Order: sequence, then structure tokens, then C-alpha cells
Amino acid sequence: MLAVQRAIRIIHTTSESPRLARFSLHPPKSVDLEFVDGRAFSLSAEFLRVLSPAADSKIRSVGGEKVIFGRRHVGIMSAEPVGNYGIRIVFDDLHKTGIYTWDYFYHLGSNKFTLMRNYIKTLKKYGLSRDPTRRKCDAV
Repeated sequence: MLAVQRAIRIIHTTSESPRLARFSLHPPKSVDLEFVDGRAFSLSAEFLRVLSPAADSKIRSVGGEKVIFGRRHVGIMSAEPVGNYGIRIVFDDLHKTGIYTWDYFYHLGSNKFTLMRNYIKTLKKYGLSRDPTRRKCDAV
């Protein structure tokens, strides 16, 4: 966690997003972020997992759309700094290839409700659920 805090202190972004002031990991449930413009966001593990910036996120292709489902109870195991620009989050479903840049975190936080609403609409459109699928041995 100290490495994450050190990475935050030396961030220099060239984008329009404000600089990150504070990053707090609350495993397994969420990440809290504060930016220098005063905006603060709390992002759940499920939200971060289904909107992972990784190219391969254990995605199911449905009707040509890439859809991640069944992650309601996913947890965050750890977070590792990546250079001066982001964090790699390790989830308990073993997904760990997404690098969340500070700009991407700001985008997610700023658009949290719209993004989640669109995600839920996509799940409903394809008859999928936020809940994990039951394994056959669980159903017996």
C-alpha cells in the first residue's frame, strides 16, 4: 500500500482529468478515490471487474457484444502500482491483467451510474445475471 501512495505522489498527467490525491483500497469490496478537484468516488469490486480495461477479461461474446456476467460477489485481493499512471487490481476470480489508469478511474467515477445502468440493461437484453451461475454440484 505504501508503494501505491508513493506512486500517487509523483503522478503527472497530461490529460484533462484532475490529479489523484488519494487512493484507498478496501478489500474485498471497494476502492475509494479522491481527486484534487474535490471529487471523490467509491467504486465497487463488481463495477471495476465488469468494466476492466483488460483486453481479455473472461468475456462472453453475446450477439457480437462483449459481456462479463456473474460477478456480483467478486472481490478485490490486492492492488499493485503500475508506473506513475495507474494500478493493477487483482480480483479473487484470478483476473489481474487490467491496468486502471488515474484517467480511467476518473471516467468510471464520473459516469458510474450511467455505466452501471447500461451494464444491467445489457445483461437483461441477453438474459444474463449479475449473480454467479450455479454449478451442478451446488444445485443438488
